[in-house]
Amino acid sequence: MDNIPVLISGMIVGTIIFQTAIVAPSVFTSLSGADSSTFLRKVFPRFFILLAVLGGTANVAAIIVGQSALIAISGVTVALAAIAYGLIPATNHSRDEGREKTFKRLHLASVLLTLGILAANLASLAV
Repeated sequence: MDNIPVLISGMIVGTIIFQTAIVAPSVFTSLSGADSSTFLRKVFPRFFILLAVLGGTANVAAIIVGQSALIAISGVTVALAAIAYGLIPATNHSRDEGREKTFKRLHLASVLLTLGILAANLASLAV
């Protein structure tokens, strides 16, 4: 039971790496601009929901086993995933309206939030 929060952190790391290294590049090389946009608008909300659910599950497990560092890491995961999820409508709206500067800023924020989740969960391996 003590290892469950770390195992879930590993799942989070794997999910992020799979999404960024396999799914996203495959979409851009396989689908047209309109099709890739439609696909990514379906995938990314689910991606951030999955990260939040995994983080929440890890949080409950960490609370049960009393691992304070892992409670913090999983809490950060949930918070950052929720923020990234919350940015999706504004990101899509700015893209649809052709406001590229705003889109790029929001997309960068989403990328940085995802990197924060990745870093936090990688750190769980050292705890």
